[in-house]
Formats: sequence, C-alpha cells, structure tokens
Amino acid sequence: MSLYLVPIALVITGVATTTFQLFACYITAGIGMAGVGMGVMHDANHGSYSKKKSINTLVGSTLEMVGASSMVWKIQHNVLHHSYTNIDEHDDDINAPFFLRFSPNGELNGLHKYQHLYAWFFYSLSTLSWVTAKDFIRLTRYHKKGLVKGKNAYRNTILKLIAFKLIYFFIVLGLPIIFTSFSVGLILLAFVAMHFVTGFTITMVFQIAHIVEVVDFPVADHEGIVEGERMLHQLATTCNFSPNSRALGWFVGGLNYQVEHHLFPDICHVHYRKIAPIVKATAQEFNVPYYSKPNFILAVLDHFKMLYVLGNSPKLEPVKV
Repeated sequence: MSLYLVPIALVITGVATTTFQLFACYITAGIGMAGVGMGVMHDANHGSYSKKKSINTLVGSTLEMVGASSMVWKIQHNVLHHSYTNIDEHDDDINAPFFLRFSPNGELNGLHKYQHLYAWFFYSLSTLSWVTAKDFIRLTRYHKKGLVKGKNAYRNTILKLIAFKLIYFFIVLGLPIIFTSFSVGLILLAFVAMHFVTGFTITMVFQIAHIVEVVDFPVADHEGIVEGERMLHQLATTCNFSPNSRALGWFVGGLNYQVEHHLFPDICHVHYRKIAPIVKATAQEFNVPYYSKPNFILAVLDHFKMLYVLGNSPKLEPVKV
C-alpha cells in the first residue's frame, strides 16, 4: 500500500521536482499498484483475508483505489476463471482479442504466428485498458449473461464505476496537474509508464501459471459438460513457479503457489507455503498432476514457448482431465 500511496503523495505535494523523480515516483507506484492487486485485494475479494465479511469488503475495495471494480473482478476471476480454468470461451482470462490466442481450442489467424514476439507489449497495456474501458465492457457482457444479480444492480454498478474512476483519475492525474509545475503531457506519460509496469507484472504472474506447455486446456462437450472432478481439473490446468522464493512470494501475494490457490481459494495466501508440501505429496500418492517451475525465468520461458506453439499450431488435441 505504501509503495503505491507514498510516491503519488510525493508528486502531489511537490516533493518530486525533476522529471527523473516524477517518473521514479510513478513507476514505483506501478510496482505498488501491482502489489495491492496481488497481495491485498486478491485475498479479500476471495473472502480469505479475514473471517469477517465486512473487513474483506473493506480491504477488497482497495481495487477501486487503483482504478478498477471489485464487483466486476469477482465475476471475472472468482466465478469465470476459477470455475472454468483454461476452458475456451468460459475462462475470461484466456478470452483474448483477435490478435492473441491463449488456447489451442481457440480460432487461429495469421497474426498469431508472431504473438510470442508482440504479446508482451499488450500485456503492459492490460491495466490501462482495465481502468478505462474494460470494466464497462465486461460488466455489460456479464449483465447480458445474467451474472449481475439483483434489481437495478447493473445500473447501480455502472454509476459506482463512473464515480470511483473519476476519483481515481482526479487523484493520480488531476491533482498532479493542478499542484505541480510538470506539463500535462509529461504527467500523462509518467501515468502510462506506471500502468506499463503494473500491467506487465500482473499479467505475467497469471499467464505463467496457466498458459504454459505442461498444463491442459479441457474442452466441454456439446452439452457444455467438462469431464473430470473439480480439484483434478485445477491440478491439470495450473502450474506453480518459484516456490522457494520468499521475496517473490511476498510481492505476488502467494500467487507463485497457484496450485494451492486454485484448490483452496478461501485460504489466505500466507498459509500456501505450509500446505504446498502436503498437496504435492498427496498428488504424488494418487498419481495426479502437480506442476511447478523452479524459478520465475524458467516459467517465463515456458510461457514464451507456449505462445509460439499456440500461434503456429492450428489444432492441439485436448487432454481429458
């Protein structure tokens, strides 16, 4: 929280006076924003930060503080991603724009041949898109699917989205423009740099856990049914990375233990390190998958190779869970 709030405060109060200091503050805030997303609000919006619902709601609203919607995120992440992990057209994390292909079951076009080279740039744009248009697009789509429950819920959520985003942009852009001598263009550029850092960081953490060569991409039958049991599905579609890195584990909110998180999303991430050996031993005992990459670099390389495979293979035979 401090990595996000303090640099923004330094800009607004005029402590940052040079161009270098301006960009250093916004980039540091970008790192902090990613940390808030992964290490603070993530547990709370899963209901695992506290035993009290009110505290989880309060802490989960830190997502609004960084320009996004906790309500939309809960549908996208808790409902669609966790329920339909790596299932094309159902898991919203792999429902990509036409120039990206994240599933062997998705449509292939000529652009995908080069996605292993250009995808990284679009990863950096992900949160910039999120705080501007994506929340509204997703909310409207979820409303049409019947996922937004309650009378006037859609209208009220739209109004809430607009209000919180206006507050967000006023604080991170408006106040620096009003109270500092930096030009509007320079502040906008620093703001974009902040989101480049946040977008790339958050996207990479989730991509290297699910879009890698070892995992499965199950296919639903003509009735929309996917064979297999829920926990086996999560084991087959998820991969850990850097399980021995305490520093990385702290920064990403335990999401280097993606397997444990997908099996037990209602358990706070501070316990993943302790339960991981039990999960791994149990998986080995019953001869079921337990995927893990020893470090972050190897996981990124595996994701790079998978992007190439997905961009150059018209069809991969799905493996049933």
